[in-house]
Amino acid sequence: MRPSDIPEIRALGLFRSMSDTAFEALMQAAYHQTFPAQLELIREGDPADFLYVVTEGRVELFARSNGREATMGMVNPIGTFILAAVLKDAAYLMSARTCQKSKVLMIPAENVRAAFEADEAFARAIVVELANCYRSVVKEHKDLKLRSAIERLANRLLRYHQDQGANGTLELPYDKRTLASLLGMTPENLSRAFNSLKPYGVQVDGTRIELSDLDGLTALAKPNKLIDDRSS
Repeated sequence: MRPSDIPEIRALGLFRSMSDTAFEALMQAAYHQTFPAQLELIREGDPADFLYVVTEGRVELFARSNGREATMGMVNPIGTFILAAVLKDAAYLMSARTCQKSKVLMIPAENVRAAFEADEAFARAIVVELANCYRSVVKEHKDLKLRSAIERLANRLLRYHQDQGANGTLELPYDKRTLASLLGMTPENLSRAFNSLKPYGVQVDGTRIELSDLDGLTALAKPNKLIDDRSS
């Protein structure tokens, strides 16, 4: 890793409170590299050799079984993935690939486990990170279990709209096939869900979405902070 990268990495929440000695040991054999789009970084079933931290770009987590593939989640800056597998010295449960040109910090798993044992501040930061990941999984599970496909799409559009400035239009951050997989739908069901949202002011033009009746869409979606609040 280049010396010029050290201050940027040191400032990340996961490493900010560590002692200098522990941080230096953790970064001893770390890599901070830029990868092109659509590059597979890890494959499910392989041993967890590194902890990954996305510092630029976006990484898709996905899984395959019985000839099927599903998007499990997206990791944006600044986000980690495969932390639990690293701590347990276990196999990856998901694969990961870059969605676009991305910069990723790779820390050897052995170094992470050693720092977890040696540095209390790092251990606390790890626990907080895992707690956040767990709560995110519970919210995603509630979204899938407690909402219809149309409600899931409506809430996701409201989220993207808020993230992009709440000005009445939004750009889908992913292609529609990936969005469908994230929402637990087939592409065909996603298309039908978009058609069902037309009476609520949703107009689709490729990846550009216009929301002309936010009150109606919100009434349909019924946002719930115990599902949709990503800050807690």
